[in-house]
Amino acid sequence: MCLWCRIASFLIAIAMTGIGCRDNPSTSATLPPKVTVAHPIAQTVTDYLTFTGNTVATDSVTLIARVEGFLEKVNFTDGARVKKGDLLFTIQQDQYKAQLQQAEAQVASQKAALWHAETELARYMALVKEDAATQTEVDHWRYQKEAAQAGILSAQAQVELAKLNLSYTTVKAPFDGRMGRHLVNPGNVVGAMGQQTSLAQIDQIDPIYVYFTINERDLLRVIQRRKGDGGPPVEQRRIPVFFGLSNEEGYPHEGRLDFAAVSVAPTTGTLQLRGIFPNTDRTVLPGLFVRVRVPALEKRNALLVPGDAVSFDQQGEYVLVVNSKNIVERRGVKTGPQVGGMLVIGEGLKPDDLVIIEGVLQAIPGRLVTPQRAEKIPPASGVKKSVE
Repeated sequence: MCLWCRIASFLIAIAMTGIGCRDNPSTSATLPPKVTVAHPIAQTVTDYLTFTGNTVATDSVTLIARVEGFLEKVNFTDGARVKKGDLLFTIQQDQYKAQLQQAEAQVASQKAALWHAETELARYMALVKEDAATQTEVDHWRYQKEAAQAGILSAQAQVELAKLNLSYTTVKAPFDGRMGRHLVNPGNVVGAMGQQTSLAQIDQIDPIYVYFTINERDLLRVIQRRKGDGGPPVEQRRIPVFFGLSNEEGYPHEGRLDFAAVSVAPTTGTLQLRGIFPNTDRTVLPGLFVRVRVPALEKRNALLVPGDAVSFDQQGEYVLVVNSKNIVERRGVKTGPQVGGMLVIGEGLKPDDLVIIEGVLQAIPGRLVTPQRAEKIPPASGVKKSVE
């Protein structure tokens, strides 16, 4: 056979092989993707209300000079922690010590006058009986006695005032707290001409307050629930409150609700609330913005799914479920609070729905899948996915 005949035969054989391959069906036909499904978990949960609040010192005092004089000494370091009764400032004391001595001397003088008046009164009362003195002289010494008694009371009051003024020359910490910076340097005159001179500020931050407000809608909902729970009044309950700083995960700080305003602010329609929290390490400072979470007054039954099963797109939150024909359906839901790695589903699911908890990326709404039941729903991160 010639060379060209051999080449033609080879090409015909290749073409026939290709045709034969196309005619045979593939032995590895495409199967529906496998997904793991599970029913939502029915569980009793507590609803939470979330707010934005700010931290405030439980006690905050601006120390004032209550007497006039030269500031002699600052007895603390700016920013230091102090105990109740610690000496903070010393104001010149010489003048006030002298005033105290003067008042005490006046007491002694009035006591001497009283003794003299009592002696003379007794003498003249005896002389009157012998017609050796007149009644006018007796009345005079009775007046002197009573005047001396009044003088003693007045002098003793002056002693107390002098002691009080002397005590004002030493400014002490009114409670355990942390000092701000001193506002007046030693050598300056403070309290001149009756003016109040601010010396420093002291704050107590252990425990610490967190103030926040609840809007009218949530407030009415809480009141409505309270009517039907049959429990004690709110003011008699110990309601826990939690907060977290901006750089913290969750709400790691736990305290209790200790104050609620008596009326709703008409301009904002909100009610002010306050929680008190331990702050033993004093790392939480006043003036910080925090995230606050308060549990509702009652528990309720709810459906929960793993957080990874919940996705988000332009239409909102949703989960993927598998119907009786193993077809994937998109189910819009409304989520509630997070419980561990699970999310509470407020609306959109029924207890008998089969939710896709694994293989969400392979499942497409309207397509067929091969569902596999999960023996136990695994814990999830609870982070909602976003789908462009």
